[in-house]
Amino acid sequence: MMRRVPRYPGEEFSHRGKEIYARVVRPTLSEEDIGKFVLLDIESEDFEMDPDLRKALNRLLERRPDAQTWLERVGYVAAHSFSGTLPRRQEL
Repeated sequence: MMRRVPRYPGEEFSHRGKEIYARVVRPTLSEEDIGKFVLLDIESEDFEMDPDLRKALNRLLERRPDAQTWLERVGYVAAHSFSGTLPRRQEL
């Protein structure tokens, strides 16, 4: 597997990921999507969504092998939690 190298500084990477998620992905979401993982390429704005993180990543990388991937979990403030509790967002 090819190692992907970040092409953006952390702050810009984060800004792009959040902005694309809000503008491109969020309008397509429904209540059935809560808990699914969203992986998006911050350059092409292409994304995949699946309850299985690995499946979503593999599908996105099939189309975009050099993707600069941003990860979100629909309806939650983070994709994973180390404490065992993952707080929900007010909106999708």
